[in-house]
Amino acid sequence: MLTKGEIMLIDTHCHLNDELLEKREDEIVGSFLDDGIECAVCVGYDLPSSFLARDIAARHDRVWFAAGIHPHDSDTADDEKYAAIRELANDKKAVAIGEIGLDYYYDNSIRELQKKAFQEQIELANEVNLPIVLHIRDAYEDARKILFDMKSYINCGLLLHCYSGSPEYVKIFDKLDAYYSFGGAITFKNAKHNIESLKSVPIDRLVLETDCPYMTPVPFRGKPNEPKYVNLVADKASEVLEISRERIDEITTQNAKQLFYRIK
Repeated sequence: MLTKGEIMLIDTHCHLNDELLEKREDEIVGSFLDDGIECAVCVGYDLPSSFLARDIAARHDRVWFAAGIHPHDSDTADDEKYAAIRELANDKKAVAIGEIGLDYYYDNSIRELQKKAFQEQIELANEVNLPIVLHIRDAYEDARKILFDMKSYINCGLLLHCYSGSPEYVKIFDKLDAYYSFGGAITFKNAKHNIESLKSVPIDRLVLETDCPYMTPVPFRGKPNEPKYVNLVADKASEVLEISRERIDEITTQNAKQLFYRIK
């Protein structure tokens, strides 16, 4: 049975714009209150998905969105697309630029193009006064170099989505006042690395996510993930950090609203 806390949670990173979930949009969002979800941030990963995220947010009071070009699509990024992201960012329900960053695990785009798109969107976020949501995989050192080189452009905060870096990198990114998001991976059997990283994160910088329909937590692995399963992530975080579930809900919701300042 899925438990929920007294305080409503925020799923800080979901993909209701994914084809696995979009046909169930009304059903999923319609059950937010019953599932203990205050709201969710639907995140774009290319231009079409960013516009779709905007449209979903426009249809639902409890959905907000982020717009950006994922490192997988960096080789398609150009001035026209950046202009479109800038336009989306001016929407009242846009809370961040993302997901953006570097992915050296799949290397779907040339690394130099990934870096260029990353840098361009950091500048863009600064122009529109929004935080950035980062996708970093097997690229933490290059991400560190770019972020610190561009520190003067990061004035509205940054979130390391689905954080997979080490506790040592937490100490480094803390100097940028980073936020860290954890999802279903902390419930997996082989989660030792993720658990150690979770323990190292300052509690006032912790937020929760699902990354649905991916990264489904135990015991529902193998099924499409949904925002309601952020409760399972909260349960595990409470267990690992030895903090009451109510306090986890309170802190992570407060942190999410501090970062995504447009959420009221």
